[in-house]
Amino acid sequence: MSPEFVYVALLLGVLLVLAVPTGRYIAKVFSGERTPLTPLLRPIEKRFYSLLGIDENKEMSWKTYASALIAFNILSVIAVFLLQEAQGWLPLNPQGFGPVRWDTAVNTAISFVTNTNWQAYSGEQTMSYLTQMLGLTVQNFLSGAVGIAAAIAVIRGFIRKNTATIGNFWVDLTRSVLYLLLPLAIIWALVFASQGVVQTLGPYVAAQTPDSGEQLIAVGPTASQDAIKFLGTNGGGFFNVNSAHPFENPTPLTDSLQVLGMLLIAASLPFALGAMLKNRGQGRAIFASMMVLYLAGLGVALWSETNGNPLLDHLGVAGGINLEGKETRFGIVPTVLFAESTTVTSDGGVDGMHDSFLPLTGLVLLFNMAIGEVIFGGVGVGLIGMIFYAIMTMFIAGLMIGRTPELFGKKLEPSEMIMAVIGLLAPSVTLLLLATLAVVLPAGLFSLNNAGPHGLSEIIYAFASACGNNGSAFAGLNANTIFYNMTTALGMLVGRFATILPALAIAGSLAQKKIVPFSAATLPVAHPLFVVMLVGTVIIVGALTFFPVFVLGPILEHMLLGAGRTF
Repeated sequence: MSPEFVYVALLLGVLLVLAVPTGRYIAKVFSGERTPLTPLLRPIEKRFYSLLGIDENKEMSWKTYASALIAFNILSVIAVFLLQEAQGWLPLNPQGFGPVRWDTAVNTAISFVTNTNWQAYSGEQTMSYLTQMLGLTVQNFLSGAVGIAAAIAVIRGFIRKNTATIGNFWVDLTRSVLYLLLPLAIIWALVFASQGVVQTLGPYVAAQTPDSGEQLIAVGPTASQDAIKFLGTNGGGFFNVNSAHPFENPTPLTDSLQVLGMLLIAASLPFALGAMLKNRGQGRAIFASMMVLYLAGLGVALWSETNGNPLLDHLGVAGGINLEGKETRFGIVPTVLFAESTTVTSDGGVDGMHDSFLPLTGLVLLFNMAIGEVIFGGVGVGLIGMIFYAIMTMFIAGLMIGRTPELFGKKLEPSEMIMAVIGLLAPSVTLLLLATLAVVLPAGLFSLNNAGPHGLSEIIYAFASACGNNGSAFAGLNANTIFYNMTTALGMLVGRFATILPALAIAGSLAQKKIVPFSAATLPVAHPLFVVMLVGTVIIVGALTFFPVFVLGPILEHMLLGAGRTF
C-alpha cells in the first residue's frame, strides 16, 4: 500500500479514537455532569451568567430558544458589518486599511455569522488585525457554538418527555465556547505556532528581492484564527490562498491537524447523541452512515485524481497525473483528503485549487455540499441534517410496514415530516433558483472566466457553497461583485436558518411527546439495515434533486474530456 494511503488510514483511525471520548465529553457538558475541566471553568461560567443576568436554570420553549438564537445572530451581523466599516479609524491597523466596500462588508458579516466564512476578498489586503480578531475570529467561535447549541436542543427533544422546553440558548452557547471550542482551540493554536504558523501583531515585513526591489510580506495573528477556523468548521483564512499559504499551513503536521480539526467535533456529535440517548448503538449507526458516505466520496475522488488526466497522458506526462492546483509539498492524496474533508464538514478551508481537480472529483465535492452538508457537516448542523434524513428514512420504513414511523423512541407525525422536508429542500431550492439567475442574467455571467460545463460547475459550486454554509470556492469566478455578494448572502441565510429553525420546531414537538417503547414492528436504528437505508436515502434525494445540473456540469465535462475537449 502506498505511504500516502497509509497516511489516510492512520489519520481516520486517530479521528475515530478521539471522536468517541470527545462525544462522551460533549454529552457530559450539556447534561450538566462533572468533567475534568469543571473545577477550572465552572466558576468562570457562573460569573459570566451573573454579569449578564442569565438564569441558567430557566428553560426555554422552542420558540423562545429560536427567538434568542435569531436575535443573537442579527446583533452579530450588525456588529461585524460596523467593525469593517469603522476599521480605518480603529487601532490594530498597521497597514492603514480603510472601510470595506459595503456589499463586501454585508456579505462577510453574514458569511461569518452563518458559519459559512465565504470570502470574496483577499484577507491580507482588506481586513485590519482588529477586524480579523475581534470580528472574524470571534465569530468563528460564536457561529460554531450556535450550531452546537441547536444540535443539543434537538437531541433534548428526543430524550425529554411531556415537557415544553428544550434548554436555555444562552447556557448552551456559553458551554459550547467555554468547555469545548476554546480549550481545543488553545491546544491547536499552540501546536500551529510551534510549527511555524505566523502569530504576530507587528506590521507587514518589507523584504529585499534579488533584483534590489522590495516585497511586502503579509503577516498577522494567524495561528489563533487558524485553530478555530478548523475546529468550528469555519474555514475563513487569514490569507487569500487559505491553507495553501505556508504561513497558514507550513508542515505535514499542520496539514494533518487541520484535517483532523475540521472533522473532530462534527464526528464526535453522533457519539454525544448516543450517550445522551443512553443508547450508544444508535449514535454509532449515525456515525457509520456518515463515514460510509465520506469514504465513498473520498474513494471516487482519489480514483479520479490518481488515474490522471487522459489529455496529459497523450502529451507524454507520466500516468497523466494532474498536479495543477495540488499542494505539491504534501502530494495528491493529502490534497484530495483535505478537499473531501472540507466539503463534507462545511469547513471551506482549502490547501489546493478545487477548480483544477478533474471533473469527477469536482462532482464529489459538489455532491457533498448540495445534499445539505450532512456527511459530518458543520458542527451541530451536520448532525441536524442527518437527523432530517433519518426522519425521512423512518417515514419510508413506516410506509413499507404500515406503521407510524418512530425514531429514537419518539413517534414521527406529519408536523415533524414537514419540518424535515423544509430543512432539507429549502436550501436546495434556493441554490437552484440563485444559480438559474446567475446563468440567465448578464451580472451573473460577467465575471465568469470559463465557458461550457466547467463554467456552469463554477456557478453551481458557488451557490452550493453558500447555501451549504461551506465557504470554499471553485475559483474561475470573480464573486466579489454586488450581484454575487448579495445572492450568496441570501443563500447563506437560507442555508443556515432554514435548517436550524425547522430543527428547533421538531425538537419542541418531540419534547412534548412520551417515549415509545421499542417493539417488533420498529425499525431498529442500531442495525446495519438502518445504515443502508439512511445512506440510500441521502444518495437518492441528492441524485433526484441535482442530477440534471450534475449531468450538464461535471458529468458532461468528464465525457468531453475523454473526447479531447477542455474549457
